[in-house]
Amino acid sequence: GAHSNLFADNLARNGTDAQRTEILPAIVAGESIGALALTEPNAGSDAVGLLTRAEREGDHYLLRGSKQFITNGPVADWLLVYAKTAPERGAHGISAFLVARDTPGFTVAKSLDKMGMRGSPTGELSFQGCRVPAERRVGEENGGVAVMMGGLNVERAVLGAIPVGILAECLDLSVAYAQRREQFGRPIGHFQLVQEKIADMYTDLTASRLLVFAALAAVARDLRSARASSAALTFASEASTRHALAAIQIHGGYGYMRDLPLERLARDAKLLEIGAGTSEIRRLVVARELLGPEFRE
Repeated sequence: GAHSNLFADNLARNGTDAQRTEILPAIVAGESIGALALTEPNAGSDAVGLLTRAEREGDHYLLRGSKQFITNGPVADWLLVYAKTAPERGAHGISAFLVARDTPGFTVAKSLDKMGMRGSPTGELSFQGCRVPAERRVGEENGGVAVMMGGLNVERAVLGAIPVGILAECLDLSVAYAQRREQFGRPIGHFQLVQEKIADMYTDLTASRLLVFAALAAVARDLRSARASSAALTFASEASTRHALAAIQIHGGYGYMRDLPLERLARDAKLLEIGAGTSEIRRLVVARELLGPEFRE
């Protein structure tokens, strides 16, 4: 996601021909790794409240600031970094920049130890007088919000596949266990409270899958509409957390052991309620788009 969607797709849609020619071939071939650097220590859900500055000096920009919770940050060769070029303009004073890993002034301040998604390296990044050529700005100066929001919309639709996969694995494991695990002289699949959990799991898996399909179709048609992707990821992510815990409950003490993948699935699922905008922020996106422009502030 961070490599192929947040970096590569954003660059493919918004970069210049020269930027795409220079960077994308190695990214697509897997020879270089990309990341997007938006979130900051004090700018999470309020993404446009970022404090990283990019000051123009001739044919370069000097970037100063820090980024937090950046997926692929510790290993990325290229980063798409958002910074304020006109702080007084608020959300309309943000620009996007391509920063190479070897750029002087850029460092990985810390690799972070996460609860879940532990195979995905995540870090804190520092930009201290990081000198970036003007030709590596992506899009117009102060036009970064358009790049940002289009990317988030696609990200939410694509990320929806992860909770769908978690739900599917939880269902498969739970059905198989309920068929073979015996208590009180018969398989626990005969007990109605276990059946209820399995039926709910299947229902939410099916609904999540259809919502994600609809979201992918929606962003393919129109990147400006965000409600389908926000709704899909919100529903699917919360369902995956809920049913990962239900699958653990079905498995009892065995489900709580690290010998089975269920505890990992539960830890992984929780991130999907937080990343790409929290569930709360996504609900605001859906409601405000339905209510109209006058309700967006």
